[in-house]
Amino acid sequence: MLTSYLVLFFSAFLAATILPFYSEVVLFALLRAEYEPVALVLVASVGNTLGAVVNWYLGRFILHFQHRRWFYFKPDQVVKAQHWFNRYGFWTLLLAWLPIGGDALTVVAGIMRVRLWLFIVLVAVGKTARYVSIVFLNEWI
Repeated sequence: MLTSYLVLFFSAFLAATILPFYSEVVLFALLRAEYEPVALVLVASVGNTLGAVVNWYLGRFILHFQHRRWFYFKPDQVVKAQHWFNRYGFWTLLLAWLPIGGDALTVVAGIMRVRLWLFIVLVAVGKTARYVSIVFLNEWI
């Protein structure tokens, strides 16, 4: 039983980093196996939020390497991302759960030095809402 929760935690953690992973599949399987939904949402939300914090830290220090040959992003891409974040603000972190762009958003938040406590609150709200919606969808299916 504990192993299932650990699998969910680490799948949610990995899904929030820049690595491709889908914790929703694990959550759905555990819901079908009749695990406690509240506990599952809590475990998945904490894991996913902590994974996003890893991205925030990556963003916080990534620009130290921008002049290295192996650096992935071009300077104009970084400037464009910063401009976009300045335009729409930190409230966009509520969308960090999105499968496309959500991980990049958490990295940009680190680059833009969003306060960590604010980052955690907004990201946790969005990610928890996503997992709660999966629980409700499971009830309808």
